Amino acid sequence: MDEQRILAIDFGEKRIGFAITDPLNMFGYPLVTVPNDNKFWNELSKVISEYKVVKIILGYPLKESGSESTSSKAVLKFKEELEKRITLPIELVDERYSSTIARDRIIQSVSSKKKRRDKSLLDKNAAAVMLEDYLNSTKK
Repeated sequence: MDEQRILAIDFGEKRIGFAITDPLNMFGYPLVTVPNDNKFWNELSKVISEYKVVKIILGYPLKESGSESTSSKAVLKFKEELEKRITLPIELVDERYSSTIARDRIIQSVSSKKKRRDKSLLDKNAAAVMLEDYLNSTKK
């Protein structure tokens, strides 16, 4: 059986967090956080080919009320760019609480306060939270 993994992307103006599933698509793991710069598309291509990604889950930040935020518009613009460059299916998922959950996990698992302040840690962990929620919601 060929490994087919799902990639979650936590988009940010400065940094973009990636999380990836295990080969059986049962768990989501924080992978890496990359700068949102001109090298981003090369990094994304590498991850897609290295992990045999078949689908992308993109965090869609909504306000508490469920309405769109300014970040939502940036994510939709990013999704359009993704669709131009990549032929994989891209699915938007609600990520309202992913950063909060990720922050709590980091506090519990990372003892050093200095390391906790590493913002890249939050981005890839938020992507992992999103991915796990997605996997849980698709299990039958």
